Formats: sequence, structure tokens, C-alpha cells
Amino acid sequence: MPVRNNIQKIRKERGIKQIRMAEDLQVTRQTFTAIEKNKYNPSLELALKIVQYFDLPIEEVFILEEEES
Repeated sequence: MPVRNNIQKIRKERGIKQIRMAEDLQVTRQTFTAIEKNKYNPSLELALKIVQYFDLPIEEVFILEEEES
């Protein structure tokens, strides 16, 4: 089951620059780009930091999609 995220949408709604968020979370901008484009799933630790950064429930940031049969 693929994991998708709403990070880019939430970040843009809040007017947060990608580089600023990456620096705040102590990851590279390249890593953050890959996460936002769903090319890379963050570690559990980073996922929890992202949720805490936005102060949102995890299910509003990350979505576990059902695979089609």
C-alpha cells in the first residue's frame, strides 16, 4: 500500500518555504523534495517531526492508500 502525503499542500497554505522547513527539521532540501513528491517515505522519526511541526493529526498529513485489486 503506497503512502501519500499532503506536506506540500499544507506547507504552501501556511506560506512556509521548502528550504525553511527542511532546515527546521534538519534535513536537506533534496530529501524534502523527494518526500513531497512521494518518491521517498520519511523515517518514522521524521514523519512524527513533520506532524508535530504542522501541529496536525498524522492522518491529515499522511495517507495510506489502498491498492486496487
